[in-house]
Formats: sequence, C-alpha cells, structure tokens
Amino acid sequence: MANKGKKQRGGLKESIRKMIVSLKRKPQTIPMLVLAVGFLYYSLNLTHVSDTTAKLQLTGMGLSGFCTMLFSMLSLVCFLNAYPHRKKTNIPMLLLMFLMLGVLIFCDTYYMSCITKALTREVNPITVDEGTRYITTAYDMLGVHRIIIAVGAVLTMLVSVLRKLLRRIDTSLPVEEVGQMDAILLSEEA
Repeated sequence: MANKGKKQRGGLKESIRKMIVSLKRKPQTIPMLVLAVGFLYYSLNLTHVSDTTAKLQLTGMGLSGFCTMLFSMLSLVCFLNAYPHRKKTNIPMLLLMFLMLGVLIFCDTYYMSCITKALTREVNPITVDEGTRYITTAYDMLGVHRIIIAVGAVLTMLVSVLRKLLRRIDTSLPVEEVGQMDAILLSEEA
C-alpha cells in the first residue's frame, strides 16, 4: 500500500514534468487553449445571446452573433494552420487569425452596445426582470468573452517570449530518479 502512494505521487510529479516538456516543445498550445476556452464559453452561453436577439430585435444583432460564432471557429482553424508541425510559422494565417480576433471583439462590443441602447432608450425601453434576466447574462458573458479573446491574442503575440520562459524551467531528471524509473519499469513488466 505504501508503495502505491509513492508511485501515485511520483506519477503526478512525472505527469507535470511531461506536460511542461510538451509545452516547451509547443508553447503555442497555451494561447490555443485560451482561444478554445473562449469558443466554448461563447458556445455554451449562446442561448442567452439568441434569446436576447429575439427579444430586442435591433439591427445587426443576429449578424453579430452569427459572425462571433463563425469567426470563433475559423480563428481556431487559422491558429492551427499558423503553427504547422515541425515547420516555420505561417505568417499569412497568423495575420488572418488576428483579423478574425479583431472582428470578434468588434462584434461583441457592437452587440453589447445594442443591449445598452435597448435598455436606455427613451421610447419603450426594455426592462430587465425575472423573465428577461438573460439580457444581462448575455451582456456580462460578452464582456468576459472579449477579455478571453484579448488575452488569447496577447498570448499569441508573446509565443516567442513564452518559449524563452519555458526553456528556463529545468525538466531534466536527476540521475538517481532515472535509476528508480528503470526499476519501476522493470517491476511493471514482471
């Protein structure tokens, strides 16, 4: 039993070390994960955006929501094509991705301004109550989505800095741990 506890603690430490080694090889994974989180966050809250669009029906709201969803997916595709495996960075794809991220931030800002306009207009303003709480939820969600996209864009611009910072982390195994790993591997084979 005691051996199993040591093996699990060593296994966790080893899995963290392997994760850092893989990030050293591909530091662009960090901004890609941030952009993927932004896509998932928007996708999982899309019901609030759709309900808000149906309730307010201002010009361009539906198109803005559609563009946000479309460019979220396409920016991830461009990101994956910008960093091909074992090849140099594809600069045109990277520039296209940044253009799409800019469109995403613009669409979120435009949609938020439409919500503000509908809530503060003089003639027939929309009031938020229990039945229309999704409007404020959509507004708050779009603000967070803009922040996530901006952080992903900044991290993408700083990939070379991330690479240098990750290289400073020592992920080599001490000599006695290499011997222990061999012993563990031999004991697992038997």
